[in-house]
Amino acid sequence: MPDANSLYGPLDPAPDAGWTAAGPRMGFFTDTSVCIGCKACEVACKEWNAVPESGFDLLGMSYDNTGALTANSWRHVAFIEQPVPAGHRTATFAGNPTGGSASAASAAVAAGTGSASGTNPGVPAGDADAAARMAAAGSSTAPDGTGTRFLGMPGAAPPGRGTGAETRTDFRWLMMSDVCKHCTHAACLDVCPTGSLFRTEFGTVVVQEDICNGCGYCISACPYGVIDQRKGDGRAWKCTLCYDRLGAGMTPACAQACPTESIQYGPLDELRDRAAQRVATLHGRGVPQARLYGHDPTDGVGGDGAFFLLLDEPEVYGLPPDPVVTTRDLPRMWRRAGLAALAMTAAAVAAFVGGSS
Repeated sequence: MPDANSLYGPLDPAPDAGWTAAGPRMGFFTDTSVCIGCKACEVACKEWNAVPESGFDLLGMSYDNTGALTANSWRHVAFIEQPVPAGHRTATFAGNPTGGSASAASAAVAAGTGSASGTNPGVPAGDADAAARMAAAGSSTAPDGTGTRFLGMPGAAPPGRGTGAETRTDFRWLMMSDVCKHCTHAACLDVCPTGSLFRTEFGTVVVQEDICNGCGYCISACPYGVIDQRKGDGRAWKCTLCYDRLGAGMTPACAQACPTESIQYGPLDELRDRAAQRVATLHGRGVPQARLYGHDPTDGVGGDGAFFLLLDEPEVYGLPPDPVVTTRDLPRMWRRAGLAALAMTAAAVAAFVGGSS
């Protein structure tokens, strides 16, 4: 059974794993507010780590062609479409010097149901409400019922719709490059029967594929659903945070390739300070939804070695809102199982003694 200290409580992963000369814990800070969805991180990860290609899949989920973290996708760039920014009713482009809001007539023209002269086929002249209704018929409506919403890539409106500033809609992309979290309390380490998973001197978690026996315990133990088995192989695979590059003093491939520095690599304490400053900056710029995820050392997994700045609730990005190390209750479970076994043994002995007398 693993050391109980690995299941809960404050922990410095590398020294606890036996690395006496370990340096500062290293990790990732992913700032989703500057992610442009270019997928350079996905490509760099595959190229450096020789990860097999995933094929060209049309998942029907926007421009996301990988879908999730898998054995063949150690970095996954998620695309989330939001017709209305969460948490407030202010239009995305409000305050920008791009002109006033669209009138009912211009909305009708943008939707292809009106003309620049202000008259629409089948709509009485001067009936602005009817024109607005016809404009809304070609698109979805915001949850609060306030006006027309076109759910499409900004600047890529279908034929017949205007593309000027007056026709912009309340819409945004949320993009996020997801990765293994390299948890402080890593349940995958606790349940691995072969020692295939180990803690490195950098505080990260790595799978040794030549030792993995494909049991799959780590897959069900991961609170984030990160680890996966490769088809035709059976072994578990996930991000190693480019362990071979770290040993050579190099930056992980994904962070090296990121053109906007959305993925930042460095000592974890420095990254946490930098992330807190970034959140304060965004709040000062009128983005109250900005928040950190996985940075807190007192959370259910002891904090993540790869944490994120998000612009909405974790669930929007497919992340658990309150992750907990799945092996946290193992010591108590083993104690209860032991007590139950003793009670059954005592009852059997009592029955045998009573019956023989």
